[in-house]
Amino acid sequence: MDDDELVDLGFTALADPVRRAIVARLSRGPATVNELAEPFAISLQAVSKHVRVLEQAGLVTKGREAQRRPVHLAPEALERLTAWIDGYRLARERSFRRLDALLAEPRDDTGGAAR
Repeated sequence: MDDDELVDLGFTALADPVRRAIVARLSRGPATVNELAEPFAISLQAVSKHVRVLEQAGLVTKGREAQRRPVHLAPEALERLTAWIDGYRLARERSFRRLDALLAEPRDDTGGAAR
């Protein structure tokens, strides 16, 4: 899967508020599906489906510790999404800096730049 597809999957997965809340919870440390389900008024099966979507997007991984199956956040996937956003943010900042510099140039009485 290429980077564009991973970015698409990541943003699609994060479009849902329950999945964003799960990611926020996992940012504090791993948790089981049962633990992730506690704050939600939805079934355990629904939470499992949300976790599966996050896992398919590469945003979380499942482990195995004895009888527990903790879900872990995959920070590298979040970094990939952040890098994608930062690329556009930096391009816009450069454009705004050029505009600021242009607006800061002294003008003559006709509205043109003074030379």
